[in-house]
Amino acid sequence: MRNLTLLTDLYELTMMNAYLETDKADTLANFDVFYRQRQHLEFAVCAGLDQVIDYINNLHFDESDIAYLKSLNLFGEKFFNTIKNFKFTGTIRAVREGEIVFPNEPILSVTAPLYQAQLVETAILNIINHQTLIATKSMKICQEAKVNVMEFGLRRAQGPDAGIYGARAAIIGGCSSTSNVLTAKDFDVTPAGTHAHSWIMSFDSELEAFQTYANIYPDNVMLLVDTYDTLHSGIPNAIKVFDEMKAKGQKPIGIRLDSGDLASLSKKARKMMDEAGHTDCKICASGDIDEYILSSLNQQGAKIDIYGIGTKLITSALTPALGGV
Repeated sequence: MRNLTLLTDLYELTMMNAYLETDKADTLANFDVFYRQRQHLEFAVCAGLDQVIDYINNLHFDESDIAYLKSLNLFGEKFFNTIKNFKFTGTIRAVREGEIVFPNEPILSVTAPLYQAQLVETAILNIINHQTLIATKSMKICQEAKVNVMEFGLRRAQGPDAGIYGARAAIIGGCSSTSNVLTAKDFDVTPAGTHAHSWIMSFDSELEAFQTYANIYPDNVMLLVDTYDTLHSGIPNAIKVFDEMKAKGQKPIGIRLDSGDLASLSKKARKMMDEAGHTDCKICASGDIDEYILSSLNQQGAKIDIYGIGTKLITSALTPALGGV
């Protein structure tokens, strides 16, 4: 893991220096991480502890860190003598990842000499705040979906770390898989995905695109049907390919809807596929979905078997910050 020791606010370091210049440095202190009551956050799902542990285990000031800090002309000799061979000696207690926490309730507690507890404050908040926020959004979405949810947020995440650790947090919150290959590799999570609109547009016809995809990936045929006309082109062409596959003894997975009136389209798609004899083919839906849209889809009787959810999950739309302190 990358050394994150300088992933901190400057005032944590100046406070650390000030404690070392007084008799307060070795005073035993306790810092609690908690969040305050916020709209849409009556409860939260703890996440981020794994990265906190990595951060603490890798906590050290390397030569380039020390050289940079000396260039700021803010710190004294005791400070540099201390950080040269710095080692965190405190203890950390925390709620287990995936457990529910409530406002003003400690999620994580650091007990350490004051200068050490001060140093780790910002990074721990950065890690816990973000990942707990995404895990909480994921739980709400998955509970409302009532079916499997694939995390599709990487391209909309606010940077690589948010994409990687946000996807991990989404799994903690209840998602069954992720489109993020690096997260899948690093955290032993199931990778998932279908195919792109650009794949279909690269062929002379939608049917040819579907047929070619089915020939290359016969065991993973989930066809994206909304590139041109969902009801008059996409679904009929998908059914043709499904017929061809079943004639070969192959088993298609289903279709994906990525735009339009998902409730209406899913019901019509279900009827069309059932009438064609493909009652076992599933319907996947994606496209700016959150727990409120899921609630509406359920009330409308949508026929959706699995969701791929990205933007509103990975950014925790409506609640962009946990507000942990």
